[in-house]
Amino acid sequence: MDNDTKLVLPEILKSQDVAKSRLVTVEAIDLKFSNGELRTYEKIKGAGRGAVLIVPMLDDETIILIREYCAGTHSYQLGFPKGLIDPGEQASEAANRELQEEIGFAATEIDYIHKVSLAPAFFNATMELFVARGLYESRLQGDEPEPLQVVHWKLKDYQQLLAQPDFTEARSITALMLLLDRIKG
Repeated sequence: MDNDTKLVLPEILKSQDVAKSRLVTVEAIDLKFSNGELRTYEKIKGAGRGAVLIVPMLDDETIILIREYCAGTHSYQLGFPKGLIDPGEQASEAANRELQEEIGFAATEIDYIHKVSLAPAFFNATMELFVARGLYESRLQGDEPEPLQVVHWKLKDYQQLLAQPDFTEARSITALMLLLDRIKG
């Protein structure tokens, strides 16, 4: 198949929830592809509103990260503030709220970087990436079970950040690299 071939989405013959927990629902989807092939795919249903991740810039040379517990890896991971978009919120509003909840700063300037997806073969959630500038102290109560460790990092030392054994989350690495590309551009 070459790049000029138009792809046709498979027909959804049936979908049903096959498992549910407090946090996720697994959906089975029976599909018929344009070549007649039949398959059943399973995916995790997302909440639909999406999420945000923010690269806070204390100044032109310093970014702010957080270290928090991650149940998926049962470890503490270093990354950028992030969270779900609440009902009725715009993504940029959610970004500013998450900054206040997680690092105790709000921003006068929140700029969109890019939208990313996480494992789109299995999950329909998206995350909007932002950079925040013009930070000023402002704290909101968050939902974290313990205080988050706030870490300041010089952008010029980004290669050492990439070498940190607890800086592994793909979304945070993506946001960092897109920010560096934007700054160089």
